Amino acid sequence: MAEVKVTMEVGTDGVAVITISNPPVNALAIQIFAGLKEKWNEAAKRNDVKAIVLTGHGGRFSGGFDINVFQKVHTTGDISLLPGVSIDLVVNTMEDGKKPAVAAVEGLCLGGGLELALGCHARIAAPRTQLGLPELSLGVLPGSGGTQRLPRLIGLSKAIEMMMTSKPIMSEEGKKLGLIDAIVPSTELLKVARQWALDIAERRKPWMRSLHRTDKIGSLSEAREVLKSARQQVKQTARNMPQHLACLDVIEEGIVHGGYNGVLKEAQVFEDLVLSDTSRGLVHVFFAQRATSKVPNVSDIGLKPRPMKKVAIIGGGLMGSGIATALVLSNIFVILKEINPEYLQKGIKAVEANIRGLVARKKLQQDKANKALSIVKGVLDYSEFKDVDMVIEAVIENVPLKQQIFSDIEKVCPPHCILATNTSTIDLNLIGEKTRSQDRVIGAHFFSPAHVMPLLEIVRTEKTSAQAILDLMAVGKSIKKVPVVVGNCTGFAVNRTFFPYSQSAHTLANLGVDVYRIDAQITSFGLPIGPFQLQDLAGYGVAVATGKEFTSAFPDRTFKSPMLDLLIKSGRNGKNNGKGYYIYKKGEKPKPDPSVLPIIEESRRLTNIMPGGKPISVTDQEIVEMILFPVVNEACRVLEDGVVVRASDLDVASVLGMSFPSYRGGIVFWADTVGADHIYKSLKKWSELYGNFFKPSRFLEERAANGVPLSAPASTPSSSSRSRM
Repeated sequence: MAEVKVTMEVGTDGVAVITISNPPVNALAIQIFAGLKEKWNEAAKRNDVKAIVLTGHGGRFSGGFDINVFQKVHTTGDISLLPGVSIDLVVNTMEDGKKPAVAAVEGLCLGGGLELALGCHARIAAPRTQLGLPELSLGVLPGSGGTQRLPRLIGLSKAIEMMMTSKPIMSEEGKKLGLIDAIVPSTELLKVARQWALDIAERRKPWMRSLHRTDKIGSLSEAREVLKSARQQVKQTARNMPQHLACLDVIEEGIVHGGYNGVLKEAQVFEDLVLSDTSRGLVHVFFAQRATSKVPNVSDIGLKPRPMKKVAIIGGGLMGSGIATALVLSNIFVILKEINPEYLQKGIKAVEANIRGLVARKKLQQDKANKALSIVKGVLDYSEFKDVDMVIEAVIENVPLKQQIFSDIEKVCPPHCILATNTSTIDLNLIGEKTRSQDRVIGAHFFSPAHVMPLLEIVRTEKTSAQAILDLMAVGKSIKKVPVVVGNCTGFAVNRTFFPYSQSAHTLANLGVDVYRIDAQITSFGLPIGPFQLQDLAGYGVAVATGKEFTSAFPDRTFKSPMLDLLIKSGRNGKNNGKGYYIYKKGEKPKPDPSVLPIIEESRRLTNIMPGGKPISVTDQEIVEMILFPVVNEACRVLEDGVVVRASDLDVASVLGMSFPSYRGGIVFWADTVGADHIYKSLKKWSELYGNFFKPSRFLEERAANGVPLSAPASTPSSSSRSRM
């Protein structure tokens, strides 16, 4: 491990160069802050030091505060673990110090790193240096003066935008805005910064203390107008999260009462936010996402991923074309196979449309788009498969068809080639049943649209080799997905955990609860859309097909609702034909369709589960719990069966695959904040009132009885549960 240290070298020119060193990103650990204070004080006292330059080791300034400290605070609840550096170091020692300081930044200058640079009297940057304050994405706010100094340097609107979105800007834009004083080549960075620091010391350049500037803020009434509109926007885009509004309040404090008062309030609010549920949830997801790449007996046995130069995809529909897009964008050559010229042309056109869409939205440069389109080739037979490194089958959910494809490709592909399927529910043992090379059979379950959604579920059977898993994990990372390795069962981890989601929604609707109220409560909880609008978007065919899979796999806990069949009979197919629970018109927001109400009534009449024939009365909170507690219940079974490596993998999968709100930490983390006992008692009560669908799992019952968190590691799954996977 490289040493975590702060060094100081004093040159003959009288400039002390203080260097932060904590590879790989020079994170600001507690000892770094202590080192900075010590070196700064030493430089202040030394007569041979006229000025200071602050820089980072190894071509990076600093990626920001060491987030491990947040994790420790969350585990212990001890806020004193946080270093109180804002006043002591950044204001008193650096900004108000007797000797001028210049930050020489390159590579990364983010979060606390940028705040240190803001505390210096000038900033010199290398080209394409990232500058940003991403703290809100971890549920806190900039805690070392960033809320006060950034608006004073670049103006209020742009500073608010940078903080609210957590998105960095490049040093070139920083120079235009006034955040950076000069951009120079990396090789000249220290030389120019040293001279600049001396020029300030000798009064040839201005000695600017950012906290005292007011020229970019505008009048008080203008500032209040900007803050008012930012607050309105945040109420729409960041519901349920406290840090955005808190950050705006702190910015306002500094504008009204002066920068120093703003810094004091910022430090106090920072401590409050660190202990919030939102920060706990977001920090949990941050670390959980990094843990997914640690897979016992796969990532820790000395294997290296093999190169994937050429991948074949069978099926050019929505999923196949999306997967092809993701691969070619990461420079992997793709062979796209279809069964006839018409389908093939459609598939290639879909890839082109995906890439053109990215160019139109300025997410991709034209030359990169041209390169991507030049490495996809359409074919109608297997003759090009002789040198592919992986095949991904992405055809319709039809078992005999998939078995035939696997049998065919095994004969034509090289012996190292990975045989992957993009099935979302079908048992892999069934798909690979007629394949001899069982160790190469693996699930590569992308989520739609595949070139956009960040999750890749990697499904292994008992026989899948560690090498195949590692190779697919490496491909996932190279195409900017988060790979989560899961076991083989109906629905795998994500779809299985969430299969009760639409079922509980249908249960509630048939118990007399308004479907639009259900959707509204789920979106207010933080999911992007509710369960009924989700069915509209996916199309009813998908819902019916997956419903059948789950009903046959888990007959003891499924609720059969006739509602979808009735909707299909009445000529509805959701967004596909513009008519579902909602009416869909181009360019308009979906609107509830009153003419669907008689169909819902008919479903209620057929299921006949309303107690005494009357709709049940439920609070808004009960709606959310009745929809999501059955999901938690199934998550418990997934944990008990050992389908995921660890509970936090299921949290990541729920956030990235089902858009469960990241600020709630994922499905298991959220369940632990609610408490296993409350979830168990609620499900037990509902199962007695409304049937077996709500019956608590054994795992949940045991955890509730023993007061053990759901996320605590499960004991090794029994052989019987392994056989179910």
